[in-house]
Amino acid sequence: MGKIIFYEDRNFQGRSYECSGECSDLFSHFSRCNSIKVDNGGWMLYERPSYQGYQYFLRKGDYPNYQRWMGFNDCVRSCRTIPMTQGTHKMMIYQRTDFGGQSMELSDDCPSLYDRFHLNDVYSCNVQDGHWVFYEHPQYRGRQYLMRPGQYRRFHDWGSMNGRVGSVRRLIM
Repeated sequence: MGKIIFYEDRNFQGRSYECSGECSDLFSHFSRCNSIKVDNGGWMLYERPSYQGYQYFLRKGDYPNYQRWMGFNDCVRSCRTIPMTQGTHKMMIYQRTDFGGQSMELSDDCPSLYDRFHLNDVYSCNVQDGHWVFYEHPQYRGRQYLMRPGQYRRFHDWGSMNGRVGSVRRLIM
């Protein structure tokens, strides 16, 4: 079971809220989030309620300010635990929507889709095993998108406004 503590102020100060599971609306517990302690587990934080908006993946550690988790602001409104496994990971990515165009298979981390596949955009995806994170830019930078097992027919299905994917990382223990 995961455990995360949210703090309203930087450096773990101010009002705090401890969470050990999914929460679709954190607003009643705190109005802003400027620091976080992740005691265990992997967590995906969302800028808006109901798992919407910018996403931020955090693993065990201390985050004394929102820049440490690559946050754009101090707004965290929902969160969920992410299963971290040592099992297999497999994903198919596609150049076109609805699984069209050239397909590429991933079973490990990819710090640069362009270097590996000469590809800057992913328009659909089939996550067959494991949990993954898409990053907007190479080297695991920029906006993040949690990819759980399932089919994503277009980039809107994973919450993106465009198909830009620069790197991909498996969520493993």
